[in-house]
Amino acid sequence: MPKTRVVVGLSGGVDSSVAALLLIEQGYEVHGVFMKNWEDSFEAGYCAAAEDLEDARAVCETLGIPLHQVNFTAEYQDRVFRYFLDEYRCGRTPNPDILCNTEIKFKAFLDHARQLGADFMATGHYARRETRAGRQHLLKGCDPGKDQSYFLHGLDQAQLASALFPIGELHKRQVREHAAAAGLITHAKKDSTGICFIGERRFREFLGHYLPAQPGPIRTPDGEVVGQHIGLMFYTIGQRQGLGIGGRRDSNGEPWYVVGKDLDANTLTVVQGLNHPALARRRLRATQLHWIAGAPPETPLSCQAKIRYRQPDQRCVLESLDRHGADVCFAEPQRAITPGQSVVFYLGDECLGGGVIDVAYD
Repeated sequence: MPKTRVVVGLSGGVDSSVAALLLIEQGYEVHGVFMKNWEDSFEAGYCAAAEDLEDARAVCETLGIPLHQVNFTAEYQDRVFRYFLDEYRCGRTPNPDILCNTEIKFKAFLDHARQLGADFMATGHYARRETRAGRQHLLKGCDPGKDQSYFLHGLDQAQLASALFPIGELHKRQVREHAAAAGLITHAKKDSTGICFIGERRFREFLGHYLPAQPGPIRTPDGEVVGQHIGLMFYTIGQRQGLGIGGRRDSNGEPWYVVGKDLDANTLTVVQGLNHPALARRRLRATQLHWIAGAPPETPLSCQAKIRYRQPDQRCVLESLDRHGADVCFAEPQRAITPGQSVVFYLGDECLGGGVIDVAYD
């Protein structure tokens, strides 16, 4: 009887390497696939794809499994990067890693895995999947410092049914121990951080290549001009660094923070002090909602939510749902709720789904 075939997305990092290792140990027929999602068309030297490919190839040689390569750069440009730029044009701060999962890893890659005869696809995400009464449930990874369910909240029932998360039960330390014991070259490799296609380069340098900067005034909520910004797209709500506002004679000495962007007036609004009330809001409106169960929950619903990755769960009430979005009220004011980022809902360890933050209010 043939073995169950699993195609693993190998990034050249330790997490996906150990995912493949564990699947082999569990008796699956494992194939690795290295995805190329980005072509750096204007400047070389930043993308680590060549090094990552060599590491993925070395891992496959150690494990004795085949490595396939696939190029999804066209799909990535059309489904992820175009959205990324459009959101910045609108003054919002998008999270392209979420769209990369729904559109590339669990759609384009899943389709490719099926062409390779896969029964399942697998990734190195710190998350878990459970099947109960024929329904798929997405659970947090067991390592609270590495849980990546936030980035997977856009998956649907069919995508989850086809997915395996072999390291979801492990902590990062255990993953590295498995890799070292198996002699994998990636066992001590540093984790990648930030947006994948930007790499180590400066964000302003990268974004400025694609979108023209339009400098304008930096104002207080009272309308006083306190500086000049270099383009609204380079700033996000709650930002402190890089504002270029020096000390003022009447200043209280506290740092400045971004609290708003007015695209029509091309104005950046700032306030002083980490605890300024304009930085905190109790409510938000979310759009582009997605529910993993395939249908929305009944409201009002007391649950937990994150408005950014790695944020501790925040108690909230999902107050109302309509065809345009949802209103959410938090038990405690939330600092720097950022339009364009995702709000993701939980009941304990289970991820229910989420949406894109449209506006914060009181």
